[in-house]
Amino acid sequence: MKKLSYPLVTILLLLFFNSELLSQTIKITGEIRPRYELRHGYKTLFPDDATPANFVSQRTRLNGYFANNTFTAFLSLQDVRVWGDVNQLNKGDVYGLSVHQAWAQVKLTKFLSLKAGRMEIVYDDHRIFGSVGWAQQARSHDAAVFKFFFGDNHKLDLGFAINAMQESLYKVAYENKNYKTIQWLHYHGDFGKSGLSVLFLNNGLAYDADADTAKYDEKIAYSQTIGARYSLKAQKIKFNVAVYYQGGKNKANNDLAAMYFGGDVSLHLVKGFSFGLGGEYLSGTATKDKGISGEKDKSFTPFYGTNHKFNGWMDYFYVGNHGGSVGLIDIYIPLVYMVKKVTFKLIPHYFMSAATVSTAIEAGRGINEWKDYSSGLGTEIDFSVGYAVTKGVVIAGGYSQMFATETMQVLKGGNYQNTSNWAWVMITFKPTFYNSDNKKK
Repeated sequence: MKKLSYPLVTILLLLFFNSELLSQTIKITGEIRPRYELRHGYKTLFPDDATPANFVSQRTRLNGYFANNTFTAFLSLQDVRVWGDVNQLNKGDVYGLSVHQAWAQVKLTKFLSLKAGRMEIVYDDHRIFGSVGWAQQARSHDAAVFKFFFGDNHKLDLGFAINAMQESLYKVAYENKNYKTIQWLHYHGDFGKSGLSVLFLNNGLAYDADADTAKYDEKIAYSQTIGARYSLKAQKIKFNVAVYYQGGKNKANNDLAAMYFGGDVSLHLVKGFSFGLGGEYLSGTATKDKGISGEKDKSFTPFYGTNHKFNGWMDYFYVGNHGGSVGLIDIYIPLVYMVKKVTFKLIPHYFMSAATVSTAIEAGRGINEWKDYSSGLGTEIDFSVGYAVTKGVVIAGGYSQMFATETMQVLKGGNYQNTSNWAWVMITFKPTFYNSDNKKK
């Protein structure tokens, strides 16, 4: 930790003393975010004879931002911990200090810049690419992006990344739970009150092409995600709709053909109050079709999105789980009320499986019959309240409860008749230690 901290402090001091002389913008900010959670059926149905978990996790960040007329740079150091995971007289942390972001962007021409390094990649509503800000560790990528600008209203990103375990003289198998390589193209255009985005993602995952032997034969399975998102922002109404298709190969190198549809509308008829209606369809593969030779994988995967933002805050779907499964239909009604510094949110969800959930029943002579279950998975109620104490300080808390069905138990385990709920309280401090722009005023 000391090896990282001392050079950082030196760099920040040099930037501080030279900012006015070189007509540069320097910002040094931070974040301290402890969060208490009580988990009694979070991510999965609460089983019999279990005890709820409760703990406090914390994210701490130190951010440095630099910009002049030619290039921009950003550095974010991060510590993630659970209170009590190390002794009081500790010599080292469990996770230690890490680099969350470290990137630079240089202006090549009036219309083109290059951004490279470790960075968050966020597009549109975070559905396919997102920062996963709710998770204390969040998500970042090692990548390079060519950024094209066509006036003020149109921009195009062309990005790529290639991952390796280490520097090596010869090929080393990539064993991290990550993509081996990706390439993507993202366009966004503003047309008055409307916006249109188009995304193409070529996603390469490493797999063992010779799984029957002890020797690991690494190959890359490529899938392609292509789709578009349209948004409308008027005075009293907001509307969004998106569609994506996934083809190519899944991580087991089997054929993939999956779909996503999503849409929502919100109305702002009274000052401070909005209500809406939304729905998502993520295609899935029926239980009885999994593993059948020649059968396509129909399960859509929102690969690198901020999935906590979608499909309920209890994270039953697509937050490190539910991948390659029966898919999901989610119908939800967001209600938001804001009064002065306080924001209330109430969002009920109704979940259904997009494909049939079944269990195998032994019928004799090694032949299985299938028992099909209802598509209904359950209802989740999410509630939160946030209070902006002052600039850079927010206190928030929430409560969620899942009312599950037997079908959910078949998918998740646990006991659907048990109470499954989750509660949290979080305070976020975002101090600005230094901003050179303030000295220029």
